[in-house]
Amino acid sequence: MSRKEEKDMQELVIHEMTVRPGKRASFDIPLPSLYTHAPVPMTVHVIHGRREGPRLLVCAAVHGDEINGIEIIRRLIRSPMLKGLRGTLIAVPIVNVYGFVRQSRYLPDRRDLNRCFPGTDKGSLAARLAHLFTHELLTVCTHGIDLHTGAIHRDNLPQIRTAFEAADCNEALARAFGAPVILNADLRDGSLRAEAAERGIPFLVYEGGEALRYSETVIRAGVRGVFRVMRALGMVRSVPGKSRSPAEAVVARSTQWVRSPQSGLLRALVPLGAKVSSGEVLGVVEDPFGKNEEQVTATCSGIVIGRNNLPLVTEGDALFHIARFGEAGPAAEAVEQFQVRIEEEMEAFPAEPPIAD
Repeated sequence: MSRKEEKDMQELVIHEMTVRPGKRASFDIPLPSLYTHAPVPMTVHVIHGRREGPRLLVCAAVHGDEINGIEIIRRLIRSPMLKGLRGTLIAVPIVNVYGFVRQSRYLPDRRDLNRCFPGTDKGSLAARLAHLFTHELLTVCTHGIDLHTGAIHRDNLPQIRTAFEAADCNEALARAFGAPVILNADLRDGSLRAEAAERGIPFLVYEGGEALRYSETVIRAGVRGVFRVMRALGMVRSVPGKSRSPAEAVVARSTQWVRSPQSGLLRALVPLGAKVSSGEVLGVVEDPFGKNEEQVTATCSGIVIGRNNLPLVTEGDALFHIARFGEAGPAAEAVEQFQVRIEEEMEAFPAEPPIAD
């Protein structure tokens, strides 16, 4: 093989942008304009190492109001840990630009982008965006991490969602991330994760925090988690902060939402990460005038991994998301160790001034 052939083989081309080995590039992929004719760019950051290795795609804001992942990517691409990177990091801070500028989960036509993959170039706006992302970015990567939060007014404990049966190495990467809880979650038709699985690309979904809200704990855990995956893939040698291994993550058997027994005002009595038993009182819903109240009780034993933060509830609203385990004790210990270590790292390794929760 000639020197020129070797050079051509190592270069990376994305949307007509060529990135040479050992170089960084930031560029915009143009999306359909607004009806005002204002341009809409999707910004892509590429860090292309000198040595061959995996091509990891990290993306955020597939749902436009989920902003923790944007800050995770900002810290990720600024980190000195990427010096000497083996392989390639492709980072997309805001996939759903339309939803982001409207502070909305959805696109302007109310479609959920994460139900539209792989999309088509002749379909709806969501289908066209999904098609562009799939063919310009997903097809060039070997692994991926999709950064999400809970929906509006819903807070998620940091967790990894993956389907172990979709690719052989998903479980190993899920454990490497270092979140306290792993959900072996079924693939949803039209999701980015499902499309990646269809193409044989191991893809993790990191969930943590609430839409339109920053959480320093979730952000810091996300940055560390991405670097842990990169280390497991051989892309970097170390991760920020202390070098000790994270607490062993536990895999949930299933999850269950506890719903509101009546309409009214919710007083939540248990926090995220709490270990609960079947029948335990999780909160109380009362009418605004204090005449009637009903208890919200756990329908199963496990760990609270999601919680509604809005006190105004309607009968049937999802209030507490409980993950079920063979034994809840190890799961509770994993959550506790995770929270302690994140707090220690905030004090001992302030890579940046922490965002006040």
